[in-house]
Amino acid sequence: MIEKITIRNIATYDTKGVEIKDLKKINFIYGANGCGKTTITKLIDDPEHADFKDSSLSWKNGLSIKALVYNKDFRERNFGKGKIDGVFTLGQATKEEKEAIEKMKEQLDELKKNGIAKKEAKEKQEQVNNQYVDSFKEQIWSEVYKKYETDFKDAFSGYMRKDAFKAKLIEEYKTNTTITISYLDLKGKAQTIFGQTPILIDLIQLPVLDRIIQIENDSIWKKKILGKTDVDIASLIQSLNMNDWVNEGQTYLQSNKNTCPFCQQETISDDFRKQLEKYFDKAFIEDTNTVKALFDEYSNLSEFALNLLTQIETSQKAISNSKLNIDLFSASTKTLISLMSENVAHFQSKIKEPSRVIIITSIEQQTEILSTLVLNTNKQIDSHNKIVNDLSNQRSNLIKEIWKFLVEDHKASIEAFLKKSNGLTEGIKKLNEQQEEFRKKYIELNKAISEANKNVTSVQPSVDEINRILKSYGFLNFEIVPLETDPNQYQIRRDDGTIAESTLSEGEMTFITFLYFLQLSKGSFDESSITEDRILIIDDPISSLDSTVLYVVSSLLKEVIKNIKKREGNIHQLILLTHNVYFHKEVSFVDGRTPINGDTFFWILRRNRNITSVQSFEMENPIKNSYELLWKELRNREQNDSITVQNTMRRIIEHYYKILGEYTDDALVSRFDTVEEQEICRSLISWINDGSHVIPDDLYIEHQDTVAEKYFEVFKAVFDKTGHIEHYNMMMQVETTISTVV
Repeated sequence: MIEKITIRNIATYDTKGVEIKDLKKINFIYGANGCGKTTITKLIDDPEHADFKDSSLSWKNGLSIKALVYNKDFRERNFGKGKIDGVFTLGQATKEEKEAIEKMKEQLDELKKNGIAKKEAKEKQEQVNNQYVDSFKEQIWSEVYKKYETDFKDAFSGYMRKDAFKAKLIEEYKTNTTITISYLDLKGKAQTIFGQTPILIDLIQLPVLDRIIQIENDSIWKKKILGKTDVDIASLIQSLNMNDWVNEGQTYLQSNKNTCPFCQQETISDDFRKQLEKYFDKAFIEDTNTVKALFDEYSNLSEFALNLLTQIETSQKAISNSKLNIDLFSASTKTLISLMSENVAHFQSKIKEPSRVIIITSIEQQTEILSTLVLNTNKQIDSHNKIVNDLSNQRSNLIKEIWKFLVEDHKASIEAFLKKSNGLTEGIKKLNEQQEEFRKKYIELNKAISEANKNVTSVQPSVDEINRILKSYGFLNFEIVPLETDPNQYQIRRDDGTIAESTLSEGEMTFITFLYFLQLSKGSFDESSITEDRILIIDDPISSLDSTVLYVVSSLLKEVIKNIKKREGNIHQLILLTHNVYFHKEVSFVDGRTPINGDTFFWILRRNRNITSVQSFEMENPIKNSYELLWKELRNREQNDSITVQNTMRRIIEHYYKILGEYTDDALVSRFDTVEEQEICRSLISWINDGSHVIPDDLYIEHQDTVAEKYFEVFKAVFDKTGHIEHYNMMMQVETTISTVV
């Protein structure tokens, strides 16, 4: 049966719309003409119509069944053509045939019950599985996506929703065979590949320092460069350790003078010159020349190396994604320069004092540090350049490597999830197979019932039943008869044989169409489907009937209601909509002992400013009698328009004072003490009467406007001034307190 009706964006239903939910087996919806009752019936009759694209019906267990709708469209569709389609029933079936069909119906109900049970079990299992999946999805989102979003966001592109991310992780677990790489390596590659579009980086060319190291390691620096020992002056020079002093001084000897550069005496003889030349022989000169040459070469090479190292440092600092450890390179370069500067100073002292032995600190160790640093850097540059040259493949491979890392890092959680989820899914699959088996059996049995119905159905019982009810209630001048040319269709004929359809009164036509609808509710236009389950939707079946026929229709519907409550027959739900208070009271009354019933719910539809709203009263019937209803509408005046409030106030005063209390307008006015109060009361009565007949008296339920509040206090004062405030408080359900004076 229908559990909820949602209707919006049509007729008097606005964008917000209305929801009629928690529908029961029996549902009474009361509402004035024009408040949207028929629109509801049209939705149920044809929910797929384009007009109802924003509306919907919710069925119990998601299973829809046939809905028979009685409204103006039904009357126009089935009457007015001169002939009426026949309604097939089981009226002519034998007892055995009916029992056989009934037994199959019971089996069909059991299959349906079992199918629904399997469906509910499956849905419960699906709910458990969905909750488990959602829990795992939230866990993965928090522990994986959020943790690595900053580093690997590009790899997550296309999977930045929880469902998609979870599905991707499971897929990678099943298919990814890439070798696992560490997080730090992945992060480094990601910075290159996922950052700005990378460009090629030149390899670092470290200056060749091998020759500098060779110069530093030359044995000349540890050699004492002395003159020839077999010269006469050698012993004196060497004993006084004046080798370097004399060597330097001889450079000041002038070839054409005999003045000593040391004592400035004329002591330099040709012999002395010859002895000095012999002492500082060719070997001495070669060694000192070697020292000078090595010094010059070292100075030039170190200056070149210094410039190149400075260029490397400057250029690498300008590269945003440099692979070089700038800090370590700068520190090593400074140490290297410092060492070379010290060595240059030592070399200079050797030139000045050739006999001096100097200790050189080699730059070899620093060179190795720089070489290793540059070598490793160039490896990274080479890897970077390979990525740049093959960016598309590198990006694809990196994404696979990242997902593989994530899978391995959370492998235990994934495997635990799959184990439990697969078990739940397998259970759901088995329940679905069992449900499908019941469904197939249901279809087969339903087909067998249809075939059995075809053999035992007839339209004549419907004809006989309609005519019986017509005659029982005084409709004697016409009846339903089968067509001579087609016994499966009806005509409405008078006693003289003329067709009566066009001459029937509106009340007669309404009554006969409703009887026809009731027969259809028990049967079908198709003999194969007369026993199928159905629900009834009835819209104002008594709009033009007198009180006697109103009672008949009420009685017929109460029988339908009793059968639905007792679960007898194939009608499972009734939704009845009406604007008539008396019919509503009559048809909803069962007995005085059961004023409420869990199978029966009540609603009131109202329209305010051309917008429909609904109020649920659940098991409490809001329609008791017309006078009580007037006060009820006044209590709900904020939901009614000013016209309804006008009419309601007039009718209360008219009923209570003029009929019961025999008060005239002047008598009511005279109850007020001051002229001002009397004028207000007279204004109220005039205002009420002015607006009292703009709508029919049957329209008890409408909407309100704020203008009513201007006169409501005066309305209350009428009861207060006439000594009937207790009646006002009772009808308005005003709580009063009694104080005791001690």
